[in-house]
Amino acid sequence: MEYIEAKTMLTKCRDSSWFGTDYNMNIYKGCCHGCIYCDSRSECYRIEEFDKVRAKKDSLLLLRNELQRKIRTGIIGFGAMSDPYNPFEKELELTRHSLELVDAYGFGAAIATKSPLITRDTDILQSIAEHSPVICKITVTVADDELSKKVEPNVAPSSERMNAIKQLSENGIFSGILLMPVLPFIEDNEKNVTDIVDMAADSGARFIYPAFGMTLRGNQRKYYYDRLDEIYPDGSIKEKYIKYYSGKYKCVSLNVKKLWTIFTERCSKYGILYNMKDIVASAKLPYTQNQLSLF
Repeated sequence: MEYIEAKTMLTKCRDSSWFGTDYNMNIYKGCCHGCIYCDSRSECYRIEEFDKVRAKKDSLLLLRNELQRKIRTGIIGFGAMSDPYNPFEKELELTRHSLELVDAYGFGAAIATKSPLITRDTDILQSIAEHSPVICKITVTVADDELSKKVEPNVAPSSERMNAIKQLSENGIFSGILLMPVLPFIEDNEKNVTDIVDMAADSGARFIYPAFGMTLRGNQRKYYYDRLDEIYPDGSIKEKYIKYYSGKYKCVSLNVKKLWTIFTERCSKYGILYNMKDIVASAKLPYTQNQLSLF
C-alpha cells in the first residue's frame, strides 16, 4: 500500500441535505472497482492513477485530532470519492478504526460502499447507533449478477450486496440502496428497476435513492465509451449515447417519467422510502425522540 501525505481528514459540508451528512471523509484515494461509469474518474477531481488505491498517511491520528477539536458533533460521510471498503481495507482496517473514533467522540456515520465487507463492522455500527444516526448505503445499479460484473467488474455481484443489506438490517442498522447511476439503454428498463425494488424489500432495505441516468464528461466519457466498445462491440449502445447525449453532462434516461412512476409505486407497496428528506428524517427520528424525552 502506498501512503500519501494529508493535512486534514474532515471536510465540512455546505449543508446536510445529502443523507444528513455534516462532514465528508475519505481515508483512501483512488478506486480499484473498475466501474465503467464512475464520475470520480473525471479530471476535475485531479486524481492521478485513479485505478490505484492509496491510503492517507497518519489518517487515524489526523482524524482523532480533528474530532477532539469539534465543538459540535454531527454525521460523518464515508465514501464520497473512494470506497471505504476497498479490498485493502480487509487487512488495513483503517475504516474500522475510523469508525471506532467516530463512536468514541459521539459522532454519527453515513457510509456509501459497494462491498459486503461493511458487515464486518456491524458491531461498531451498532455501538454508534446507540447515540447517533447510522445510515448505510450500498450501491446496486443492476439486479442481474452477470450484467453487474460487466459494468462493475471488480465488485461483489449484486446478490451479495443485497445479502449485506439483509445482514445489516437484521442487526438493526438503518440500511438501504443507492440506485445510481441507472445507465441509459443498459439498465433503465422496467424489469431491472422492479427486480431491484423487490430484492430490496426481501433484504429489509429501509430506503432506495435513485438517479435514472448518469453523468458524462471529459476523460470519464472517453473511458465509458471505450468500455462500451468492449461490452457491446457492435457499437449499437455507444451510438445511442452519441445521438442523445453528445456534449451533455447530465444524461437523464429517456424513460425517466415511466421509470419514476413504476419505481415509486413499487416502493410505496413495500413501505420503502425514496425521498431524501424522508430518509434523513427517518434515520434521525429515534434521536430526535430521545432528545425530546429529556425535556
